[in-house]
Amino acid sequence: MPWPDHLIHFVDFEGSVASGILEYGVVSLRGGEIVAARGRLCAATGRVRPEDSAVHGLDAAATAGAAPFAADFEIFAGLRGSGPLAAHFANAENTMLKSVWPYARTAPDFSREEPGATSAEWGPWIDTGRLYPQARGAGAPVKLAELIAGEGLQARLDALAAELCPERRRHYHAALYDALAGALLLARLVETPGWAEKSLRWLIEHSTLDAERREGLRQGELF
Repeated sequence: MPWPDHLIHFVDFEGSVASGILEYGVVSLRGGEIVAARGRLCAATGRVRPEDSAVHGLDAAATAGAAPFAADFEIFAGLRGSGPLAAHFANAENTMLKSVWPYARTAPDFSREEPGATSAEWGPWIDTGRLYPQARGAGAPVKLAELIAGEGLQARLDALAAELCPERRRHYHAALYDALAGALLLARLVETPGWAEKSLRWLIEHSTLDAERREGLRQGELF
């Protein structure tokens, strides 16, 4: 089955390991189309540094009264069970997710072709930050906003944000907005010649630039 036919969940977090996840956004897509979107603010579990607030616009007061991110294990375990997770430079999302829950529930291992293969890891992730230099060439921009502009997707992103994002969170470094941006970039790869026919396993393998790690994924090793 080609990778666009699979359900894929694009994730973005705002916050840090120190403050905890302050906001999340998840956008699900299949067949190059967005089929679901959700997100919310989450109570801080540690100090929110002023330099971090300057980037994402959140502080402890902004998230006061919200449930902590840890309350949503069932949501994220369910997502992981139905399709692979994706992010733009996924190491940050993986690190923050594992800081709350080191393991997911046992779920399909989408990096392996053996029927019934399972894993309790949150990854391996699909990573648009790693895929775009391969799809567009080494000189292509890698920052989310620059990629969106370069792909001519800003108007589409803003239209979706007006429909799906809270009024004050319709900008970069807001979780659902960034998740929408990443999902649009992933969907755009469906239109790239030669990419839509590739397998999900191929997409996961090419989400790392580390040759040794890629070879390990080919051989079914866990990372």
